Amino acid sequence: MRALLRLLGLADADAPEANGVVPPADAATVVGPGIAIKGELQGQGTMTVLGRFEGDIVLDGDLHVGPDARVDANISARTIVVAGVVRGNLSADTRVDILPSGSLTGTVKSGSFAAADGATVKGEIWVARQAPPPAERPA
Repeated sequence: MRALLRLLGLADADAPEANGVVPPADAATVVGPGIAIKGELQGQGTMTVLGRFEGDIVLDGDLHVGPDARVDANISARTIVVAGVVRGNLSADTRVDILPSGSLTGTVKSGSFAAADGATVKGEIWVARQAPPPAERPA
């Protein structure tokens, strides 16, 4: 119960679980196969969607869409890997990978893009390397 309250932001994230174990801050978030979520999700770390998600996802981390997942969302993340069905606009800092079982309908903006044989992609692909940080000049 405490984990659900923490997920909803209603309990202290640093409070120990009933068994005295505090989950690590970098633990992955999983939307299970029988779960459907609508709304906006923002956060850090890795997220895996195995069920359904509709809305917007903004992650400072990686997003993995499982083979049986369906995501109707605009997504911004460091890396996006699609094995299921995604409809929406994707923006990735480093790369977007569409696996053989993956299907994407939407616009992709990323530093790197790859679609495996068998993948379905419908939309625009914008691949542009990020500008390197400005070099420090000696004083």
